[in-house]
Amino acid sequence: MIVIALVCTAFGTNIIIPTSACELGTTTTQRGLLAGTPIVGLILGAILWGYLADIWGRRYTLIISLLAAATVNALASLSVNWLMLMILQFLATFLSAGQFPQAMTIVGESVPMAKRNVSILLVGSIFLLAQGLMAVLAIPIIPLTFSYYLPSLGIYWNSWRTLMLVYSTPSLVCALGLYFMCESPKFLFAKGREAEAMQALRKIHRLNNFGSKTELQLNGGIITELIKGDESKLGKKSNQVAPLFKAPLLKSTIIMTILFLFQQIPAFLIWLPTIASQFVEILETGEGSNLTLCAIIRKSLDTPPDPDDSCALNVTSLLIVMVVGAIQCVANVFMSLIVNYTGRRNLAMFITALCGVCGIVINLIPNAIASGLVFFVFVIGVVNTGLYTAIAVALFPTSLRTLAVALIMTGHRIGFFASVQIINLLFENNCEAGFYVYGSIFALSTAVAAFLVDDRKLQRERNDTTKL
Repeated sequence: MIVIALVCTAFGTNIIIPTSACELGTTTTQRGLLAGTPIVGLILGAILWGYLADIWGRRYTLIISLLAAATVNALASLSVNWLMLMILQFLATFLSAGQFPQAMTIVGESVPMAKRNVSILLVGSIFLLAQGLMAVLAIPIIPLTFSYYLPSLGIYWNSWRTLMLVYSTPSLVCALGLYFMCESPKFLFAKGREAEAMQALRKIHRLNNFGSKTELQLNGGIITELIKGDESKLGKKSNQVAPLFKAPLLKSTIIMTILFLFQQIPAFLIWLPTIASQFVEILETGEGSNLTLCAIIRKSLDTPPDPDDSCALNVTSLLIVMVVGAIQCVANVFMSLIVNYTGRRNLAMFITALCGVCGIVINLIPNAIASGLVFFVFVIGVVNTGLYTAIAVALFPTSLRTLAVALIMTGHRIGFFASVQIINLLFENNCEAGFYVYGSIFALSTAVAAFLVDDRKLQRERNDTTKL
């Protein structure tokens, strides 16, 4: 639910922009600013919220973030012009920027080590499905034709403003749910709050074994020793940032930052509705069946837009986005079933190699259907985000974990913001170069990931230590 709340707040603009264009009178440039501003908010806010989560706790900061983001996003529904909408959307995404790494961290710290990979990948699969769920919410609301004039603001309350309120609802539901949940027991132990940690573990045990009267028996001293072992990598705890850039964590910080920075496949998903619409036309008319993917993209760019549809919601495109997201979600679930056998690192290396090669060869196939299928395999590489997150959660100690994940994901978001602009430019001038460059970069991630230790080996060592 937290992941869905984040997507509705941060990426709801993708649906709001075209449907509000007529009322707000936005130009192409202004729409571009509206689309890019939320990403800037995610970039600037992630590290701050990661730092606060490692100081105050995951649950407490998540509740504050969810309530604040929902409030500002709801206020954005009263925007009188595009500038007000842009500013409020920036604030809403700034306030929600840490929700994904915080949610992933609290999941990773609240389940047994043997289930951590599966849990994080399953939550990550919801991120892939969330944009499709966002489209499902939009489809019945946006076509509604009601319009009520609000004289005090000089605006009309209509369907897109209603949708913004609906997109604020998941954040409120999550905040209410977190109120009844426990803080991460591992975080509490790491902060020396052993009594609270023991209480949280017992509450989790009661809920997991509802109806049973068996009490969980714990030795707090043993758990405290495990936490101390986790923190022994850091030395002094006086600084929350410096340890990430010193041995022994520096290597992990560099490798994971590069891997997230090279993960720019989501930027191609921006073009998915355009490509999908063109494919539908090809299937209907039979014209252009011998085109490569870039030829299809150029054809869509050369086709003048219908002025009657300038503010319409492309329902077909949203349905296709939903289906692609659902298939990516299924792929992520499948990964969760095999990751404990293959290892996170090895599975990530296989995906980067396969999808990277598909990105490179995609324009060597002069067939619309075949090139479309290869493009689909290429964008499946977005599932590596969940694997990278699982790797990062395991690599960094408890007291720095949320900040570390937020920091390396900031590099990914900066790269994503730049890649959207670069890919748009390349698609207009040299489309083939876009796939060659980004396909090669993603394939290069295979070599970078090879420098990580095989997590199956670490798990065996941990199990041997536990037996001793």
